[in-house]
Amino acid sequence: MVTETSRPWRRIPAPLLFVVGGSSMYVGAALAVGLFDRLSPSAVAVLRIFGAGVVLLAWRRPGGPAWRGVRMARAITFGMATALMNIAFYEAIDRLPLGTTVAIEFCGPVAVAALASRRPRDVAAVVLAAGGVLLIADVRWSASTSGLVWALAAAGMWAAYIVLGKRVAAAGNGVDDMAVGFFVAAVVLSPLVFLAGHAQLAALADPVVLLLAIGVGVLSSVIPYGLDQVVLRRVGQARFAVLLALLPATATVIGVLALGQVPGALEGVGIAAVIAAVALRSRDGDVPAPPDRPQGEEVDVTQRDTRSGDAE
Repeated sequence: MVTETSRPWRRIPAPLLFVVGGSSMYVGAALAVGLFDRLSPSAVAVLRIFGAGVVLLAWRRPGGPAWRGVRMARAITFGMATALMNIAFYEAIDRLPLGTTVAIEFCGPVAVAALASRRPRDVAAVVLAAGGVLLIADVRWSASTSGLVWALAAAGMWAAYIVLGKRVAAAGNGVDDMAVGFFVAAVVLSPLVFLAGHAQLAALADPVVLLLAIGVGVLSSVIPYGLDQVVLRRVGQARFAVLLALLPATATVIGVLALGQVPGALEGVGIAAVIAAVALRSRDGDVPAPPDRPQGEEVDVTQRDTRSGDAE
């Protein structure tokens, strides 16, 4: 079985893993758009996290230790933050242009990177990444109040996802705990699926809708978030937040290849700024992952080596 620390994963550079995860995420987003005509954005987000949780549980089959104590509480907290991030993002893009939402949401990981960094080079990387994302997003400030609130909520949950995800990954059973957290979060938030009336309930009886929801969960959650767990065990929060800037750049490339959406001059400058930010922060290389441990065994994250300059 492939684990977070298996050698094939360790040989792949973190930025490349992000490109793979980002590509999968945006293919999943294309499927999600098709569901908005049948279900509310919140319902799609809950079905996405539910589909991801079911697939992960079937794959990983986490044992008893994953369902009790501090470990389970940590997993549920992470799962709830992820689910709320998805709900807030889908609700925001239902009210605001996607570019505006992405730019506002990116305030979350930028804040994490700025707070966690300790060197001028890190700050410069964050500035480049933030500027690049703003250029790619082509921010428009004429927006609805509710849309701005949802986008800011998504930014806060994205920051929480980074911080909590790092703790889950550092404990040594990231994918198993992610399965537990996603499934429990989906169950807790499941009432949102049934609040839109009879039309939405009828849509849920359509096998095509359910298959699309599972597909969105796998492509937009299982693959990219699973790769996040691989990367989070190798890098600190500051560099992880900067690497997240590759997501809008990846979306732009997919837009060119799949939709013929050629970026303008400002977007081209933004992509270059994002790449420069990642290269600037990447000079230190990856922090090696700890050795594999038996199922259920954890590490004391307070004893982790912090010489790379990234805070826990």
